[in-house]
Amino acid sequence: MTDSTITKTAFFTAPAETVWTFLTDKDKLGLWFHPARADLEQGQDYALVSAKAGGDGEPICWGAVLVAERPNRLVYSFTVKPLAGVMTEVTWLLDEVQGGTRLTLIHEGLDRAEQSPLGLILALDKGWDEHLAGLRLAVAG
Repeated sequence: MTDSTITKTAFFTAPAETVWTFLTDKDKLGLWFHPARADLEQGQDYALVSAKAGGDGEPICWGAVLVAERPNRLVYSFTVKPLAGVMTEVTWLLDEVQGGTRLTLIHEGLDRAEQSPLGLILALDKGWDEHLAGLRLAVAG
């Protein structure tokens, strides 16, 4: 499979700075995605963990923050157990639009996985839809 990129777009009636905090703040990440062990900061490794045991649980996804250009662009390497250690890249782009923010998610590199890329893409595509729905609710308060 040559095109394994997942791209999603969502709109929020909040400024980019507000949406940014939900992408990088360890406590706010837990409201819509998975709790983080620390805030996501450029040059730092991160781990999003199971909500069990109060956020000290088993890592669900992890990687390193490659770019953090507040509040417009966040890029991190990303892996989960089904990727068997293969790193992919997730990019979040935030653009101010009239009355709010357009958020674009780009998840690339899924063709590096040894398992069936389409099966993995379908699972991650569904997961991102669910997480973006949760992000909308969390940002709306």
